[in-house]
Amino acid sequence: MGGGGGDGEAPPLSVLDQVPIPAGSSAPEALAATVELAQAAERLGYRRYWVAEHHNTESLASSAPEVLVAHLAASTTSIRVGAGGILLSHYSPLKVAEVFRTLHALHPGRIDLGVGRAAGTDDAAAAALAHGPGVLGDEHHPDQLATLVGFVHDRLAADHPFAEVRAMPTAAGTPEMWVLGSSSHGSSLAAGLGLPFAFAHFVSPTFCSQVVASYRRRFRPSRACPRPRVAIGVSVVCAATDAEAERLVVSHDVWRLNPEGAERGPLLPVADASAWPLNRVERARLAQQRDRRVVGAPDRVRTALMNLAADTGADELVVLTVCHDAAARLRSYELLAAAMQR
Repeated sequence: MGGGGGDGEAPPLSVLDQVPIPAGSSAPEALAATVELAQAAERLGYRRYWVAEHHNTESLASSAPEVLVAHLAASTTSIRVGAGGILLSHYSPLKVAEVFRTLHALHPGRIDLGVGRAAGTDDAAAAALAHGPGVLGDEHHPDQLATLVGFVHDRLAADHPFAEVRAMPTAAGTPEMWVLGSSSHGSSLAAGLGLPFAFAHFVSPTFCSQVVASYRRRFRPSRACPRPRVAIGVSVVCAATDAEAERLVVSHDVWRLNPEGAERGPLLPVADASAWPLNRVERARLAQQRDRRVVGAPDRVRTALMNLAADTGADELVVLTVCHDAAARLRSYELLAAAMQR
């Protein structure tokens, strides 16, 4: 799928999967659909397959991304597989490093470790995950991330409290690290540590170009990443016609109106979502959400994504597609791959 953007060659495409559980389905079925989609993405030429991390949400089955990464890597042969991403506030940097170094030893050259700052859940679940004196606040994230980088790349400073600790197992190379974010906080960390940066356009499209430009200006080259690299995470629904794509996206629209955590409702079928009663505030929120998505037939989607790549100079696009119907989701990725390869 090449690299670049604008009117030239399309940037490489990757997949971000939150592992949604459609209403009427089950977690095992959603996980099986994820395996099938990863295998299809490999056949279609997608570069990476990332799985998200969410907790205490009955409509998402992505609560243990490291386990899913292991299974997906074993179920495919060439596509890169990774976490998009591990929510570091819940974990020990050493443990995360050793999990992903183990995955890299099992599947060398294919493992990505994306790291995010968000909680990925509600306050109660975050406290349960911490299971200790308290949840680490955002102010601890830079130190946690720097320590994780040190463990993954064997480069903790000599005066670091854990300088005598080495993450195991040892193997040639390391997993490829990415910093995930939707603000200047993540971009600044990625730039300062010399790491690739993945911006969540589907969370904060307004500041996308500004944050990416700031990352490039501040970037400090490293052995792992000698030049700035940017992936843009974008929400897409692609169908044979604009009307069909607009019909399919309604399920995700209504699902996103519900709060995070245990109270988030199921991912409804299109007919049920279309009949969902909306008040004035919810209609306004839906209109705002649509600015975060690219929805339409292949030509329309290609144009929008090529423009986004040109505006941001994106090296890659990581595509999130959420549909109630797994077949429609797969078809969206098929149509998108064909459109971007033209």
